[in-house]
Amino acid sequence: MTGAPVRTLLLWCPDWPVLAAEIVDGVPATGPVAVLHANRVIACSERARAEGVRRGLRKREAQGRCPQLTVVDHDPGRDARAFEPVVAAVEEVAVGVEVVRPGACALAARGPSRYLGGEEAAAERIVEHVAQTCAVESQVGIADGVFAAGLAARDGRIVPPGGTSEFLAARPVEALGRPALTDLLRRLGVRTLGDFAALPAGDVLARFGFDGALAHRLAAGRDHRPLAVRQPPADLTVTAGYDEPIDRVDAAAFAARALAEQLHERLAGYGLACTRLGIEAVTAHGQELHRVWRHDGLLTAVAIADRVRWQLDGWLSGSTGRGGARPARPTAGIIRLRLVPDGVLAQAGLQPGLWGETGAERERAHRALSRVQGILGPEAVVTAVLGGGRTPADQVCLVPWGDERLPARPGPPPLPADPTGEAAPPAGAACSAGAARTGGAARSGGLATVPPWPGRLPPPAPAVVLPTPFLATVHDAAGEPVLVSARLTVSAAPARLVVGTGRPAEIIGWAGPWPVDERWWAPTEARRRARFQVCLADGTALLLAVEGGQWLVEAIYD
Repeated sequence: MTGAPVRTLLLWCPDWPVLAAEIVDGVPATGPVAVLHANRVIACSERARAEGVRRGLRKREAQGRCPQLTVVDHDPGRDARAFEPVVAAVEEVAVGVEVVRPGACALAARGPSRYLGGEEAAAERIVEHVAQTCAVESQVGIADGVFAAGLAARDGRIVPPGGTSEFLAARPVEALGRPALTDLLRRLGVRTLGDFAALPAGDVLARFGFDGALAHRLAAGRDHRPLAVRQPPADLTVTAGYDEPIDRVDAAAFAARALAEQLHERLAGYGLACTRLGIEAVTAHGQELHRVWRHDGLLTAVAIADRVRWQLDGWLSGSTGRGGARPARPTAGIIRLRLVPDGVLAQAGLQPGLWGETGAERERAHRALSRVQGILGPEAVVTAVLGGGRTPADQVCLVPWGDERLPARPGPPPLPADPTGEAAPPAGAACSAGAARTGGAARSGGLATVPPWPGRLPPPAPAVVLPTPFLATVHDAAGEPVLVSARLTVSAAPARLVVGTGRPAEIIGWAGPWPVDERWWAPTEARRRARFQVCLADGTALLLAVEGGQWLVEAIYD
């Protein structure tokens, strides 16, 4: 517990969840808006209050009072993200800010009141700066302690020093924000904070417990903890300006090394290392160039310098006119260069592998591929990442070199082959078509797992996946087209395959059909097809699919 409370300035933004919904999601706060949590209103706009909507109302009752009410779900992350610019604006005027909750922040009033000419001048300056910077209306309250300053902010009031106890005494016990305790105090005849503060502290602790004792201190004007001020984020960006525009690669390389060493020293001073680097350049004609480099290890000073040099070389060399793969060369030299460490972590937080992962060969390959990216762009060098899906094309995701290797669809690892040497049947092949529709996460023992992808192809995987399937026709031994009904009944055994306008090929073995019924709940995205594996007389194995009565060749097996 602390002693005398600190003189505190608290900035409060009314109806912040509603304003955050407007800032992030574009919901107009000037209309009737209500933010709901657990089917109850926790915040509403001024227009909604004029229609009778109040906090604590159920959704149906609130909509009954205001039929045109716009309902928004409560999102604490959205509220916090939207409030960050407001806190940054306050920090531009005064330091040592504590975020009490999204929509309210507090700081010691002594500093800004002294260099801004008094508490009232400080309050007006902060409110005005927030309004100009963030276009957000706010109110400021000043009192002894965070709790009292928060109540004072509701009225935009400055409580004189030493007058906090008197200010709190007339407030109802509901101001404590503890519904269960408030209800009990009401039933005991304690209706104001002054009545509650007059009770002996020992009796309050014995009757109401530790939380009641904390509330008792607040009612008496004594905070239970000091301000927990946050440290403003360190500015790690390094910038260099050049009187003579840089238009040669050798001059750019020299500038890159000096700036890279400066950035590395600044990061080392904070015990940080860079994993994602933003390179920004401005030319003499005002062109702005930007590129982000990623690295799966720690970017050393040499690695940073190499990437800056490669990027400047790519920019200054410009297009060669061969296919337009490279960007056009800037019309003037570079006059300002800026390095932004976009992704940082503690320097000991990423350890290299013990065997081979960071060897010379791997590093040389990484440098070569990164060099190509600097010339052709990050999307020019990609690697394949396996993930979930029902078709080979769905299971492969191409990720730019250096980016985090995450699959596009979550899923289990590839299915193992059957010990007998035959491929295991696809997951869900023995299930009905309705069972194959379940694309959600499976549950085992009550815990959610990765999606099982029923209807997934069995191993081995095809060697070649066609980007655009080939049109084909399949005939039976009598020369009639083979049809597959909606109930997955095959009209006859497939005997011959014709791909496009090619010659017929004899089918000597086939398996299927395996149904897939995807996204049936979205009519515009729904897709229903059946797949077959066929083996031709020349030894070729193909993956076929029939969709809407049309046969397609999707992949080729090795």
